[in-house]
Amino acid sequence: MPLPGDDPGRPAYSADSPDPLERLTHEHETHRLAEEKKNERMVWWYLAYFLFGIHLVAFVMIFAVKHAK
Repeated sequence: MPLPGDDPGRPAYSADSPDPLERLTHEHETHRLAEEKKNERMVWWYLAYFLFGIHLVAFVMIFAVKHAK
C-alpha cells in the first residue's frame, strides 16, 4: 500500500484535495509546523535570557571580588 508521500511528483497532502481526510491532515500538519516554529523561537529566547543572566551574575561577582577589602 503506497503512502501519500511516496510519489515525489505529488505532494503528501494538499489543501485543495477532494478528500476531506487529506485536507484535514494538511491543515493539521500546517498548524503543527507553525506551532513547532513558535516553540523553537521561544526556546531561543529562553536560552538568550539564561545566558544574559549568567553573564550578569558573573560580572557582579567579579566586581565584588575586585572591590572586596
